[in-house]
Amino acid sequence: MPKTDLQELTIKFEVPDIDSYQRLRIDSGLSPRSKEAAVKGLPNSLFAITLYNPDNYAVGMGRVVGDGGCNFEVVDIAVDPAYQGQGLGRLIMEEVCRYLDQEVPPQSYVCLIADTPWLYEKFGFDYCAPELHGMHRLQRKP
Repeated sequence: MPKTDLQELTIKFEVPDIDSYQRLRIDSGLSPRSKEAAVKGLPNSLFAITLYNPDNYAVGMGRVVGDGGCNFEVVDIAVDPAYQGQGLGRLIMEEVCRYLDQEVPPQSYVCLIADTPWLYEKFGFDYCAPELHGMHRLQRKP
């Protein structure tokens, strides 16, 4: 794919539709999410950004979830592989950080789990260890 002119992209501060959300997660190398989870979770986003190409095809996304006061988590930072390496991840994170700078109260906790930490280090995120340890629990059906 030729280099994208960022001016050709449409930026919307909204969650993508369910199919685009699931596609972007898988295509960008993130773990899949069930349709049930996406239907339930996406409307509860505190902040969302979705990038669309001129054909209105979602090519990037990012969200912030949490309780809106004490805890915030940056999630679903994903860019379609055909559009990677062109600064779209940086653009998404700039908007996420703009939201965080405006909305997060002092001493609140902002976290993320990163597949590619180099991107997030540029935005002031740092490793928690050895003082803290990131953990997760993947819910499975019995």
